[in-house]
Amino acid sequence: MPKRTMSVAGSFYPSSAREIENMIEHFNAILESHPDALKKFTALHGNAVIVPHAGWIYSGFTANIAFRVLSASPPKTFVVIGPSHRIGFEGVSISDAHFYETPLGDVEIDHVGVKDLMQRFALPCIVGAHHEHSTEVQIPFIKHYFPQAKVIELVYAYAEPSMLEPIIEHCLALRDTAVVISTDLSHYYSLDRAKQLDSICLEAIRDENPHALHQGCEACGMIGVEAMLNVAKKINLQSTILDYRTSADASGDTSRVVGYASVVFS
Repeated sequence: MPKRTMSVAGSFYPSSAREIENMIEHFNAILESHPDALKKFTALHGNAVIVPHAGWIYSGFTANIAFRVLSASPPKTFVVIGPSHRIGFEGVSISDAHFYETPLGDVEIDHVGVKDLMQRFALPCIVGAHHEHSTEVQIPFIKHYFPQAKVIELVYAYAEPSMLEPIIEHCLALRDTAVVISTDLSHYYSLDRAKQLDSICLEAIRDENPHALHQGCEACGMIGVEAMLNVAKKINLQSTILDYRTSADASGDTSRVVGYASVVFS
């Protein structure tokens, strides 16, 4: 059977199951050492999140919070949507593989859902687009928290939010289905400048104001974020920012940082 093989295991996230489990355990130990924050997170329920996609040592803690929030009402299918960093192409590609490889074991791809989306939205499978870290780094989290869940992987390059919006809206209307929007925020500015730029993104998300994204937000997955905000407004979802930090929190380097945030829509 065709398999979506790992392309960034050992670089963006650990290549062994034990290391992955230890890392997630570490993230949760930090979270549980802040009971007030944990209480707030456990009260949230939703089926759509925004998560970062850098190396886990930088953004894994932030992403982990979102998947832990989703585990309160475990979805059976995850639609993971991320921007292409490797190749350029027009529109949106969907993986038609049968399994998604992870160090924790293979995750089944929802081939019935893939076929439906292909037909419903005329989506192609551009094979080269699916060696993509923006989506791949999410899959071990899904396998850890939702071992029986299936996934659908969508990658976009030269696309408009309007291409993703009907897909997101359709998927959120499906039973036991969650949508994961992958993006990092600003890249390689000083810490102060990064926080300034990222505040534009965060305020736009908090206010569910997609137009405000264009006032200086530099998220690499802004197309997906804008599409998600448009859908959230349409179907009356409320955004909650779960965590924000930069690579400086892990590296100590404040001269060239990348921003990360996680968000849940409920």
